[in-house]
Amino acid sequence: MSDVRGVAVDGRQQKRPRGGGRARSTVLWDALRTVLDRIAPEDGPSDVVDVGGGTGGFAVPLAELGHRVTVVDASPDALAALERRAAESGVSVRSVQGDAVDLPDLLGAGAADLVLCHSVLEFVDDPAAAMAALTGTVRPGGSVSLLTAGQVAAALHRAVAGHFDDARRVLTSTSGRWGEGDRMPRRFTRETLSALVRGAGLRVAELHGVRIFADLVPAGLLDGDADSAEALLALESVAAVHPVLRDLATQLHLVADKPAP
Repeated sequence: MSDVRGVAVDGRQQKRPRGGGRARSTVLWDALRTVLDRIAPEDGPSDVVDVGGGTGGFAVPLAELGHRVTVVDASPDALAALERRAAESGVSVRSVQGDAVDLPDLLGAGAADLVLCHSVLEFVDDPAAAMAALTGTVRPGGSVSLLTAGQVAAALHRAVAGHFDDARRVLTSTSGRWGEGDRMPRRFTRETLSALVRGAGLRVAELHGVRIFADLVPAGLLDGDADSAEALLALESVAAVHPVLRDLATQLHLVADKPAP
C-alpha cells in the first residue's frame, strides 16, 4: 500500500503520494490550488473539465474537494475505472466519452471554470485544433492547465544515457523526437507551447517545470532516506519556477487564462 500525506488544496486536505511521484504531484497540486483560489466563483465550487482524465487521478480528488468535475476521455475502459474509483470515494464525477477536439460539441461553449489537459497534446493529430476546443470550453475569466512532455529534457536524458545522436535529433526535430523508436509523438518547449496558447487567444499566466532533478537522480539514492527525499522535493518546488531550470523539466506545466470581456 502506498504511503500518503496530506497537502492543503482549496483550504482542505489533499492526499500527496510519497516516493518518486511526489515531485510531480506536489508541483501540479500547488499550481492547481493557486489557480482554483484565483478563479473560484463567488457562488460556490468551480466547474472543472479534465480532458483525457482517464481513471480520475485528478478528477476524483477535485470532486472530493466539492468541485463539479467532468472527465472527457476516448477510452471506455478508463471511464469505467473512473466511475468505480469515484464510487469508492463517495463522490460524483461525470464521464463523457470523446476526444479533445470534440469538446464544444460534447459539453457546449463556456462549460468550465478550469480545463485540465494533461499529457494529451503530445498525442493529438492537430494540437492547434485541440487548443481551440479547450479555449471554447473554458469561460471568460477561467483557466486552462496544460501538461506536456519537455523537448529539452528529452535531449538531456538521451545525452546522459550516451545517445548523443538521439539528443541532437531531439533538439533539431520540429516534433522533438529522437527517431522511429521514440514512443512520444511530439514534445514541446516553453516557446512552442506558449505560442500554441497565444494562437488560441489565451494568455500565458504561469509556467512550471515538473520533474527537473527527480528524473536524473538514481532511484536508489532516495530509498529509505526521508531527509533526502524531502530535500529533493524542496529543490523541485523552487526549481519549478526558475526561469532557466524550468525549461529542463521532463514535463512543462503551463497555466493559460481566458481574458474576461
